[in-house]
Amino acid sequence: MKSRSTQKEFLDNDNIPFADIIVNMHELNMVNTWLGGHAITCNGIRNFQTKFPQSSTLSIAEIGCGGGDNLMAIQRFLDRQEIKYTLTGIDIKQECIDYAQQQAKIPLNWICSDYRDVQWPGNKPDIIFTSLFCHHFTNEELVAQLQWLKQNSRLGFFINDLHRHPLAYYSISLITSIFSKSYLVKNDAPLSVKRGFTAPEWHQLLQKAGITNYTLKWKWAFRHLICSINE
Repeated sequence: MKSRSTQKEFLDNDNIPFADIIVNMHELNMVNTWLGGHAITCNGIRNFQTKFPQSSTLSIAEIGCGGGDNLMAIQRFLDRQEIKYTLTGIDIKQECIDYAQQQAKIPLNWICSDYRDVQWPGNKPDIIFTSLFCHHFTNEELVAQLQWLKQNSRLGFFINDLHRHPLAYYSISLITSIFSKSYLVKNDAPLSVKRGFTAPEWHQLLQKAGITNYTLKWKWAFRHLICSINE
């Protein structure tokens, strides 16, 4: 646990049957709901609330959106806040985009693309965020990703990802071995913790990306919330 694992998760392979991916996304949504992952994502939005007037329409995009559960959690949060919004989900897998469209309660914008190739149809989104996405990349790839997030967002970006810690690893290993029905979750959930980050590692990555205006907060259960507001 002293350094990030370089082992690839099953989900990073291209030959996984989509029926198995659906089970994985369903269980991931349950984990995010019960262990506070969606609440952390909504906290990320709160960091920007002083930056836009109530009369404006807030545009938010997620890269690596998967089944769209994070965006739907944000939709519910913004509806309660009576904030106008447009939401966009971006994922490289067409099957994920198709599944997200089926799950969404209201029409959202969906883009099937590598996030690096996205061409915004109009203005850049106000906020771009990622949730449990960054740990799939190498440190070198992440530096470029952080720079892309800053350059492509009008107000800024935030990241919700895993804190690499032995207690987090053994806890999720036990939970998934008992409750999960997905071989993807049983393998990838503990491995994703080993691919996660410590706070000093985040500081180093952000420094290498040239990003100085940010906050990093530890959140339960073993997450980091990084928020960078453009100056």
